[in-house]
Amino acid sequence: MASELQQEVARRRTFAIISHPDAGKTTLTEKLLLYGGAIHLAGSVKAKRARRHATSDWMELEKERGISVTSSVLQFVYRDHAVNLLDTPGHQDFSEDTYRTLAAADAAVMLIDAAKGVEPQTKKLFKVCRMRGIPIFTFVNKLDRYGRAPLDLMDELEQVLGIRSYPMNWPIGMGPEFRGVYDRRANVVHVFSAEGNHGEKEVTERSVPLDSEELRSILTEQEMAQLREDIELLDVGGDEFTREKSDQGQLTPMFFGSAMTNFGVRPFLDAFLELAPPPTARPTKDGPREPSCPKFAGFVFKIQANMDPAHRDRIAFMRVVSGRYVKGMSAHHSRLGKEVRLAKPSQFLAAERTAIEDAWPGDVIGLFDPGQYRIGDSLAEDPGVVFDTVPRFSPEYFAVVRSKDPLRRKQMEKGLEQLSEEGTVQIFQQLQMGMKDPIVGVVGALQFEVLQYRLEHEYGAKIALDRLPFSHARWVVGANFDPKSFDWEGNRQTVQDRDGLPLVLFRDDWALQHAEQKHPELKFLNEAPQLHTLAQASGA
Repeated sequence: MASELQQEVARRRTFAIISHPDAGKTTLTEKLLLYGGAIHLAGSVKAKRARRHATSDWMELEKERGISVTSSVLQFVYRDHAVNLLDTPGHQDFSEDTYRTLAAADAAVMLIDAAKGVEPQTKKLFKVCRMRGIPIFTFVNKLDRYGRAPLDLMDELEQVLGIRSYPMNWPIGMGPEFRGVYDRRANVVHVFSAEGNHGEKEVTERSVPLDSEELRSILTEQEMAQLREDIELLDVGGDEFTREKSDQGQLTPMFFGSAMTNFGVRPFLDAFLELAPPPTARPTKDGPREPSCPKFAGFVFKIQANMDPAHRDRIAFMRVVSGRYVKGMSAHHSRLGKEVRLAKPSQFLAAERTAIEDAWPGDVIGLFDPGQYRIGDSLAEDPGVVFDTVPRFSPEYFAVVRSKDPLRRKQMEKGLEQLSEEGTVQIFQQLQMGMKDPIVGVVGALQFEVLQYRLEHEYGAKIALDRLPFSHARWVVGANFDPKSFDWEGNRQTVQDRDGLPLVLFRDDWALQHAEQKHPELKFLNEAPQLHTLAQASGA
């Protein structure tokens, strides 16, 4: 068992792709699936001539809008590596889902637009990766268009993000003159040929030694001279590459290519799977849990309702941290304090699922959820294992939800409950009102649109949203907190979250600062208090 566990851990790679919107993340995801053999024809989100929608965008709204609003789990086997690709929303209004997904990743691929460089959403997500100590690999995309000089992009990574880079390969040309990439370790040039299929199929590729006569017949004298000059500059003035620096997130291996035309995708995938770390330990309240621990443990980082609209099901996505998961096994549920059966396990290619018999550390599996799981729940063979939970962030936009049809109110309440457990929105109750006129809070305003769409199309409940003037929510911790006396002059309102914990909604910075100064005995938290801490405090 031990040697089998070690072998299975060693061949797994679990990673997420982070980027600013429109950097090409969905397209790159699709092409990795193409080269991984998971699909045979790649779709594109925006190309008018492409005949298919992207595999990773399974929700109808995503196909209509051409954006990713949920995190998909995409799994395939490539050259004996079991790959778990966690596809995340690119739009900043859904960044909370991305933050949660990064908790389940062992590495991140940072996608950079060659023309635009480091963009605002990229900075935010990079900081999250840095905070978690996640190794970061950089793929500079859209070399099929004219963009900025590669050396300028390297300098921007250091100046803006504070990370040094090591180009594993180097582009030859740009725009229509983008010919291929030079592999610095293998000392060969990968030359690509466009075949007019809009990137739907694997591109023809030749690997030619740098010093060969064949390469001189392919590249012009000017291209050869420029390549040799660039190589010399990198070798003399660049950083030295070490796995240690890469694993610790101190140095980012850098690759160049075009996801749209498939140029450079396969060399990147090969090198990434070689250099990315296998599954790593995860922190618990009692210390790190190593993948090599023979007893099974995992945590839920995502819940998705209605992936199969015909059956109205709920799937809890669990990252396996240690040991071996076996179909039908039971595990201790830390929050509920009891044994639960981990039923109907599946692996995924977006909405397509496959029943499985077992899973190993690094794998992400979907469990049938009868309503017993929440994001952040810990599951383990040995009781007492509690992983550091996935945080609930403070919303920034708020609205009162009203049902347009009183006869469909039950459907609305059920939908709100399920979508809040899924993490799509946070639901707050006005004091002493229960679910009458609930308040919904979101991190990004576009989530309101998703909420209305999904309630109508998945639950048959049309709603109206009355926006509220608040911009901050803070969980309140401290003795003698009296909600009734706290609300004042409309600048703030006290509500309860799903666990009955008090929050205060503040209109603006001034209202929040005034409350903090007037009540130094209270703590106003930007994240929800840890559930297991509350359970221990109450003796649960």
